[in-house]
Amino acid sequence: MPIVPCLWFDDCAEEAMGFYCSVFPDSRIVSLEKYPDASLDEHFEGMTGKVLSGVFELDGNRFICLDGGPAFTFNEAISLTVECADQAEIDHYWSALSASPEHEQCGWLKDRFGISWQIVPADLAALMTGDAQIRALMGMKKIVIDELVNAG
Repeated sequence: MPIVPCLWFDDCAEEAMGFYCSVFPDSRIVSLEKYPDASLDEHFEGMTGKVLSGVFELDGNRFICLDGGPAFTFNEAISLTVECADQAEIDHYWSALSASPEHEQCGWLKDRFGISWQIVPADLAALMTGDAQIRALMGMKKIVIDELVNAG
């Protein structure tokens, strides 16, 4: 049974889907359904042409999204974690996704759509061998694997 996150955007779901699919390999937009013309139903006022339901995959992981207006916004209480094979992958995803330097800490970042991400080495637990590594991690924004390995 897959668990599929649903992302509620104010009004940029289609742009976000396209952006994320450009960042992650083996990604695609699966389906896109837009709100009908508002003249057909007053419940759709202001939503014409926005995303009613979008389905996309990022490297095989499925997501659903929608444009629901400004009633709800993203915050750091939930984040999406990317477990990277090496420093090159960390650098790639960090560079592509980070849009808010004031929200960067310990491998966490916030993208231009307000979604929080954790960009971490896949073997982070194994790298955290003692207090020196924990202190090093706490001082980082983007994780630098060599600095964790050499901490102490």
